[in-house]
Amino acid sequence: MANTNVFRGSDATLMLAPSNTDLPEGATAEEVIEFYQLSPVGRATGVEVYVQTELEEFHEVGRRHAAQLRPGNIHVSGRINRAYINGALLRLLLGQGAVTERVAEPYAQPSFNLQLRVEDPATPGTNSTVTVHGVKLENWAYNLPEDDFVMESVNFRGLFIDVEDQEAGG
Repeated sequence: MANTNVFRGSDATLMLAPSNTDLPEGATAEEVIEFYQLSPVGRATGVEVYVQTELEEFHEVGRRHAAQLRPGNIHVSGRINRAYINGALLRLLLGQGAVTERVAEPYAQPSFNLQLRVEDPATPGTNSTVTVHGVKLENWAYNLPEDDFVMESVNFRGLFIDVEDQEAGG
């Protein structure tokens, strides 16, 4: 049965897990995730996940409305803001390129799965989990405002996404 509960951001947990540790991208991600203890990710805010499809309209001659919509490419992306600066997200973006000791290129860019789980404490066992698979960070930003919290943010892209709903007693 589909979950019909309403959740708040404070009900959420953001987890990172290496996608495939047999590959250099997954092994690098696992090293960073374990070293910085990024599961769960602390002090995250403004987490957004987008799925965009490139629908193509087919218009027949003499008609104003589309006669058919054809599926196109699917793009999975998102953004995470974090009130914490420790180099973890920058390392997940650049891998060995973010360490002081220079290493020979090419080096792997980390790849991991990002899991967003929401569960209302008032209804244990009822939750929704969105998992973005094969995530790579696309860019990183650092914001040092005069009168507000220091924030870092990253944009990411993923290979595919799935959602799992679970309802107590169902």
